Amino acid sequence: MIEHGFPDRAELERRQLEKLRALLAAILPANRFYAAKLAGTGVGPEAAELAAFTRAAPFTTKAELARDQERHPPYGTDLSYPLERYSRCHQTSGSTREPLRWLDTPEDWQGLLENWKRVYAAAGVDRADRIFFAFSFGPFLGFWTAFEAARQLGALCLPGGGLSSLARLKTILDLQATALCCTPTYARRLAEVAAAEGVNLNASRVRAILVAGEPGGSLPSVRLGIEKAWPRARVYDHHGMTEVGPVTYACPARSDVLHVIEDAYLPEVVNPADGAPLPPGAAGELVLTTLARPGSPLLRYRTGDLVRSAAAPQCACGSYELALEGGILGRTDDMLLIRGVNVYPGAVEEVVRSCGEVVEFRVEVGAKAGMTELKVQIEAAPAADAKELAARLEARFREAFNLRIPVEPVAAGALPRFEMKARRWVRADAGEEPAP
Repeated sequence: MIEHGFPDRAELERRQLEKLRALLAAILPANRFYAAKLAGTGVGPEAAELAAFTRAAPFTTKAELARDQERHPPYGTDLSYPLERYSRCHQTSGSTREPLRWLDTPEDWQGLLENWKRVYAAAGVDRADRIFFAFSFGPFLGFWTAFEAARQLGALCLPGGGLSSLARLKTILDLQATALCCTPTYARRLAEVAAAEGVNLNASRVRAILVAGEPGGSLPSVRLGIEKAWPRARVYDHHGMTEVGPVTYACPARSDVLHVIEDAYLPEVVNPADGAPLPPGAAGELVLTTLARPGSPLLRYRTGDLVRSAAAPQCACGSYELALEGGILGRTDDMLLIRGVNVYPGAVEEVVRSCGEVVEFRVEVGAKAGMTELKVQIEAAPAADAKELAARLEARFREAFNLRIPVEPVAAGALPRFEMKARRWVRADAGEEPAP
């Protein structure tokens, strides 16, 4: 049944089962990776129900995809067609291991663009907009899908690759951009440069800032901080991965919720420890099956993203698509155990940004007497009392985590700035990002 334009749960699952059957028919036995992986499981194109598939099909992990590409370079065996069918090649960031290379056929690529159009529609962005893309166009999929989807919408696309932050700001104002695509960190960075260089963001016509690449877009303090710096704009979060594609869009009714695009994905939320399914309302790891990407498919892919599914089957916006409350809460490999307390980077950032006077911060991870310890360095806003701000932050950390986390003020400009994903967590002894 379609209610007010939204398919209900039964209709969504009917469509997903139809697409799952077509996917399995397309990839078996042509796809060597999954032909071997599914052998003996009973999983095939005749899948009778979604629950039977999720019970029988094994998980897919990034580690096994990486091993497959190492053994069968350069693309691995998760390919369902001859190489001549593929027209796009992208790769993951490779921040914790060698990057994965991912190929798409023209048909699969168009499916990814349709997903991005859902992201734009949720933010109210259409062909009348002028969209500025504040990133350099590298090998990561998100840049190109965002740009090409906007071009297909008929919007005026303004690429910002190769420009300094100041030049990007001037271009945004001069060309009267109405939408901005970047990371949450870089939206704040542009506002910082604007303040330092006397660029008046009140004159900006940007009304929608679409952010991704970090969990921050769904954190209230981060979102409100960006919207304060960009007075006419509203922040819209979403997320995706090169190996999966654009996955979620911002709920139009609740700013702290992301919806999974269930026409393109079969989502699950499982216990990260044992992979057992979790009930609605529980926090766990997001698992995805790509229903519309048969060229390089993923079945029950463990994304490593921590999410909390909504308990209610229907969202306030009317959608029955899986609602993730708080967006992406963190990564399964990001959690640190600090004196018996589970601490996630997103929770630390929420506390830091809630103070409102921190320009930039960094978290040093060290060890003392065999236990993991944290120390936070902050750059205070010019008008702030840095020592008082540090003391206030320490008090808030005690309230939030029941932990003593020392906070050290540093000089203005002492901490690095980021255009893409921020790397704020470093080892105290090596100055490097801590390994997961």
